[in-house]
Amino acid sequence: MPTRTPLADLLRQRIIDGDFAPGSRLSESTLAERFEISRNTLREAFRVLAEQGLVEHIPHRGVSVASPTIADVIDIYRARRVIECTALRHSEPEHPAVHRMRDSLADAEAHLPAEDWHRVGSANMAFHTAIVALADSPRLARTYRDVAAELRLVFLEIDDPRALHEPFVRKNRLVLTTLLESGPVTAADELERYLMASERTVLGAFTRMGKA
Repeated sequence: MPTRTPLADLLRQRIIDGDFAPGSRLSESTLAERFEISRNTLREAFRVLAEQGLVEHIPHRGVSVASPTIADVIDIYRARRVIECTALRHSEPEHPAVHRMRDSLADAEAHLPAEDWHRVGSANMAFHTAIVALADSPRLARTYRDVAAELRLVFLEIDDPRALHEPFVRKNRLVLTTLLESGPVTAADELERYLMASERTVLGAFTRMGKA
């Protein structure tokens, strides 16, 4: 169906929403027909998504949604620590993005009782996007958007959303409280410990799944 949304953005959202599973093949003919676009337009969208790490072209097999590896997880969390912790360490507690952190955290906490892990996970990611917004850098924000999209692919690989999201809502609350009560440097230290714990959780799940 025709859409005003750029095709790459539309496909990107469908991928991180889990409509296309990691490792699944993306059929050119099927998608071109579904979105009523030319194959050349679709291939350009695939090129953009490949640059963002969301799809990969496999010779003789076509384009597939990327399937993250353990090495990808380690690199994603390395990037998160550099971007998020630096943004938080040099932030001001009065920055407008702190309100976004509050709102995202409240949204996550509101959906915990119903165990709506998709909404909780989205709110958690919005919390971390708000942290990056503390840096007032459009370039960092664009870079983090790609990192966060790859992270969502990682989460889609793991069939235990409670373990992925429930503990880290509390940790988000601790990061925000520390920022407001003890300042950005202490909050950044807390966030670094948080991200290291999250990385261990994900790597443990990948190891149990036998992923390389």
